[in-house]
Amino acid sequence: MKAVLQNQLARWGFAIILTILILALLAPLIAPYDPDAIDVKSILLAPSSAHWMGTDGLGRDVFSRMLFGARISLLVGFVAVGIATVIGVILGAIAGFYRGWVDVLIMRLVDVMLSIPTFFLILAVIAFLSPSIWNIMVVIGLTSWMGVTRLVRAEFLSLREREYVLSAQTLGAKNGRLIFRHLLPNSLTPIIVSFVLGVASAVLVESGLSFLGLGVQPPQASWGNILTDGKEYIEFAWWLSLFPGLAILLTVLGYNLLGEGLRDALDPRSAKINA
Repeated sequence: MKAVLQNQLARWGFAIILTILILALLAPLIAPYDPDAIDVKSILLAPSSAHWMGTDGLGRDVFSRMLFGARISLLVGFVAVGIATVIGVILGAIAGFYRGWVDVLIMRLVDVMLSIPTFFLILAVIAFLSPSIWNIMVVIGLTSWMGVTRLVRAEFLSLREREYVLSAQTLGAKNGRLIFRHLLPNSLTPIIVSFVLGVASAVLVESGLSFLGLGVQPPQASWGNILTDGKEYIEFAWWLSLFPGLAILLTVLGYNLLGEGLRDALDPRSAKINA
């Protein structure tokens, strides 16, 4: 933990993400207005002391909607990447530990999945399902596990030949003990880094789907559908595109900085290469 806090990239990323998380968690207390309340007298008002980020085409307060939209975007990111990480760790561990035909079968499945553009695959699946936040999380998770699988497989193949693993195997340690006691704990660093970086990608995918109308559906607020509203008024209501765009940019930047910082701080080999 000390090494992470001493890393400048990790500190900046952590500060950005922590700020966004606090704002999202405290949204019901911080938001000055009901995010779904329509006010025909306040349509498309520019940012002011009354409405810090202006209002949209239905008179709803953009700042309040941004706060509640942060909860949706971050929830999708964490849950979707959690699903992808669990699937990737299981398949990668099996492929890297057992090798042979099992490894070949799993890696050919990974190659097939990687040959299909992920975003278009998600669009195709969503087209057959009703657009909802839960469907989005599951679909993103089920189409994003390939990178984690390859990463965990590579770690297991490397660690499998280490002296302490061979010694434990010689002493009669069962496969389960080798995996959960020796291999998996020593693979956590790249898994954690992959998870953090994956959240940024999931936030981008969710925002893109919502922007296209296939993600979170109105009146529920998300950064993507706030951007969609701004598309209609971009010539004179700039705030509807600027603020959600900045929120997505800062969130992705924060997770990328945190992920890179964690990799440098927790992986001495990476730090030497970067140096």
